[in-house]
Amino acid sequence: MVCQECGKRPATLHFTKIVNGEKTELHICEACAREKGEMIPGTASGFSIHNLLSGLLDFEPSGVGAKPEVIRCEKCGLTYAQFSKMGKFGCSHCYKEFSERLDPLLKRVHGNTVHVGKVPKRAGGHLKTKREIDRLKKEMQARIDREDFETAAQLRDRIRELEKEITG
Repeated sequence: MVCQECGKRPATLHFTKIVNGEKTELHICEACAREKGEMIPGTASGFSIHNLLSGLLDFEPSGVGAKPEVIRCEKCGLTYAQFSKMGKFGCSHCYKEFSERLDPLLKRVHGNTVHVGKVPKRAGGHLKTKREIDRLKKEMQARIDREDFETAAQLRDRIRELEKEITG
């Protein structure tokens, strides 16, 4: 891809800006980026993911007369201030020690404090079908236990259909 500014050099920087829901993409070379004053990753004046995370980690609940308290890991001795500068924990116990401050941070960054995961679309179809089969088998067994054999037979037929889909 050629630079959209000069049309000569290859575009090595790709920017996506979203302003008021309007998405614009810019593909430019490093020289044009410097001229435009864009921040270039990996350079002294460039964007740093570490600086971004450090800024997020400095989140302090503020209040009138709030005094910053020093939170320290009992196992390794790492303080929260040190963690926020390094961006790394000293040991596995740090998660517990700093959890009070991590929960709001994770909520802001990820929108949740627990990982829910995502199934890739390519593999997701078969996985969803297998889960549905497992659910139907449990339901069928429950129907058999209640002696609802007619519904159990319908569930058995549906399970067979789904198993044929998987095996092709």
